[in-house]
Amino acid sequence: MPTYLNFIDGCWIGSRSGKTFENRSPANRDDLIGVFQESTVEDVESAIAAAVRAYDRWRLVPAPKRAEMLYAAARLIEQRKDAFARDMTREMGKVLEETRGDVQEAIDMTLYMAGEGRRLYGQTVPSELRDKFAMSVRQPLGVCSVITPWNFPMAIPSWKIAPALVCGNTVVFKPATLTPLSAVNFVKVLEEAGIPPGVVNLVTGGPEVGTRLSTHDEVKVVSFTGSTTVGRIVNQNAAPNFKKVHLEMGGKNVVMIMDDAQLELAIEGCLWGGFGTTGQRCTAASRVVVHEHVYDEFLREFANRTKALRVGDGLDERTQMGPSVSESQLETVMKYVAIGQQEGATLVTGGHRLDTGAHARGWFHEPTIFGDVDPKMRIAQEEIFGPVVSVMRCRSLDEAIAIGNGVAYGLSASIYTRDVNTAFAAMRDIYTGIFYVNAPTIGAEVHLPFGGTKATGNGHREAGTAALDVFSEWKSIYVDFSGRLQRAQIDT
Repeated sequence: MPTYLNFIDGCWIGSRSGKTFENRSPANRDDLIGVFQESTVEDVESAIAAAVRAYDRWRLVPAPKRAEMLYAAARLIEQRKDAFARDMTREMGKVLEETRGDVQEAIDMTLYMAGEGRRLYGQTVPSELRDKFAMSVRQPLGVCSVITPWNFPMAIPSWKIAPALVCGNTVVFKPATLTPLSAVNFVKVLEEAGIPPGVVNLVTGGPEVGTRLSTHDEVKVVSFTGSTTVGRIVNQNAAPNFKKVHLEMGGKNVVMIMDDAQLELAIEGCLWGGFGTTGQRCTAASRVVVHEHVYDEFLREFANRTKALRVGDGLDERTQMGPSVSESQLETVMKYVAIGQQEGATLVTGGHRLDTGAHARGWFHEPTIFGDVDPKMRIAQEEIFGPVVSVMRCRSLDEAIAIGNGVAYGLSASIYTRDVNTAFAAMRDIYTGIFYVNAPTIGAEVHLPFGGTKATGNGHREAGTAALDVFSEWKSIYVDFSGRLQRAQIDT
């Protein structure tokens, strides 16, 4: 059985603890994928020390040269795309079509950020004084802690690590314990692409690893994606030392379907948005608000299509929805299904664990729809992170928007309508970081900012050039070539 190691200062080494943990497939818990290091605070200290040492050299490597290494890494990932996708499906469960997309997003993000190596734009502006030049430039910050979730185990690390590197920072990377193999694959590619020792370090393990990565004095940036509960703890840990903290957390995203919508298109979007990745996306379409004129027709056809979804092992190309990632995540789904029934929502389809036959050795649940949901019910307010969709009625656009905005989160939303005025009113009035017209709430592209409002995040964004603001600081520079003292803002 393969044993995988930490990567510290350019070397693959075991944890000082001597302890390991197993990584098993959620589709078949008899499938042992590998054994990984149960790291300690001492391992984190070694990784941070390596990153500190490497920073002084790496920050002076010209950004175009740093970018060349990212280009090389992207090409290597491209060559190994299918193998990486199969590894990812085995360890986190989503279907091969989706894991190929996850790997492709890592390719796209790495290429995009490599392109920034020849830009990293600042500003040049006219000075208010003669014979004086004024400009701004980006500068790196130092060591960055990168803490990532299990649902996009290669895409999300690329969103963080690629911009951190192109800006001239060094990285200590802690992946989710449920998906460490995809992290190892990504870091091995960076090593092979020529990233110098100590610039990227990988430490696997549990909560104490993440805690030290968010409290260590030498860490200047903490970038975290995960639950709002853990994100709040990360923020509190980092606050005493005034670290820059980037948080990407939960969502309770809404699809609004107006009475003029193309219903077949809306149904397709809700199937993909609600049950893609088994609903285990922060952008999943877990709420659907439907105009009362088309509510019954929509719900009937949505339920019929949902019942027909093929649930199984993601390695089977015929599978349309895979398992929950773990037993605890499956238990969370089952808990919320019970809550929905207790609250009085109508269980339209699904609602049960699948645990016989081909599903007997995995963490499978039926794709589930609740109808007649009150917007204040817990299933319509709290993030479930599973294949459960709540369908609600509305009588107008204003009511749909009020329901959409009426949750703690503000990540993604969408509207289905053929009226351009309705579409523009909705995109103005919905308070989210991402908005779609005639598409589901998932499908963000790497060249635009990704992130949300309210309890979803803390104002920073991933992807696009916005990501550079997380991993760099602005420096304003004034060059006086007058040969004499010039005083700004002094009346003459």
